[in-house]
Amino acid sequence: MQSIWQESVIAESDETVVVEGNHYFPEGDVNSAMLQDSDTTTFCPWKGTAHYYHVVVDGEINKDAAWYYPEPKEAAMQIKDRIAFWHGVNVV
Repeated sequence: MQSIWQESVIAESDETVVVEGNHYFPEGDVNSAMLQDSDTTTFCPWKGTAHYYHVVVDGEINKDAAWYYPEPKEAAMQIKDRIAFWHGVNVV
């Protein structure tokens, strides 16, 4: 699987975990140079609190286009240390 935005590969892995239709990539398979910290958080009753990254490619910013759960609840431990994408980031 790959996550692509602006024709740039942000993440690539054969070991994604799919939860609710979203592919969660291992942190080590994501190009962290293309991620910028965001202050945004959201809460899921069964996964916990999600934190977000902006995706940055060639100076263009896709706000809150990646998210992760630093401390997922027990039911979602399979996504710990993994990052998922949306907001126009193609996962193919």
